[in-house]
Amino acid sequence: MKILITGGGGFVGARLARQLLLKGQLTGQSIDELHIADLFPPPADLMADARVRVHTGPLLAQTELFASGFDGVFHLASAVSGECELDFDLGLRSNLDSTRLLLDGLRKAGNAPRLVFASSVAVFGPDVSNPLPDLVTDNTLPSPQTSYGTHKLMCEHLIADYTRKGFVDGRSARLMTVTVRPGKPNGAASSFFSGIIREPLAGVESICPVDLNVTHPVASPSNAVHGLITVFEASRQAMGGRLALNLPGLNVRVGDMLQALEDVAGPQVRQLVKFERDERIAGIVANWARGASSERALALGLRPDVSFTSIIEQYIQDCQQPSYPADALKGLKR
Repeated sequence: MKILITGGGGFVGARLARQLLLKGQLTGQSIDELHIADLFPPPADLMADARVRVHTGPLLAQTELFASGFDGVFHLASAVSGECELDFDLGLRSNLDSTRLLLDGLRKAGNAPRLVFASSVAVFGPDVSNPLPDLVTDNTLPSPQTSYGTHKLMCEHLIADYTRKGFVDGRSARLMTVTVRPGKPNGAASSFFSGIIREPLAGVESICPVDLNVTHPVASPSNAVHGLITVFEASRQAMGGRLALNLPGLNVRVGDMLQALEDVAGPQVRQLVKFERDERIAGIVANWARGASSERALALGLRPDVSFTSIIEQYIQDCQQPSYPADALKGLKR
């Protein structure tokens, strides 16, 4: 098989690439070539694999690549929520224009490849005509309140229509907020969901811009990747339709996240989290889902993480890998 991952140089994309290379096959067919398209090169371990082909640069410059013919595509590349709010045109280019270019390239190739689109729980939001329920379901009417969420929803519908026409076999999977992410904070409004765990474990103070009672569905990196692969391998019948489904998430309070941090790492690490309300971030988060359910994903055998403690433990285990900073667990005393 010839597989493409857009955004394969990023954290989730690179993790997905590693898992695919380790797995060696999809739907019973061996992976012969894994193409990674991103603004920046992927980590060195991926570039060293003979099956990997790297395409560095804007997706809008990858017309020939997209039309070269793929058996499968994972479309993860995206400008994140905070970036889209600050730069409207950037969001349109990165999220809408690049997706249209990708789909038209796949259509031109003519072999109707299977495509998994990484959508987001950000498609849900409150509206006077459509109040946000405590738990958003697969069938909750999306009414996004951010440009990022709007772009994701528009791409979901575009992929569904290209699927209806037989140009691709598309599936849109709504990821919950993925945490704990390594490295420095990015432009996502949800970045603090990782920062309030990652920075204290490294012995660094972290600022939480919302209060303890904010609730949100989250998923570990490994669970998110497992969900994307499962959705790719599922039959159309098992998918239960061509419209988007929610991947499983753990519905958790910020206060519960910090309690789990204290349980794992101790009160001194927990005390490195300081509360300074950021009205811009808090305003965005207030319009997000407070929790989610995922009946269609459950029917595929997917499950949420068992606890936030297990998510923290997974991050600590990940930090043992050479690709993580040497001081990532500087604040952890065990």
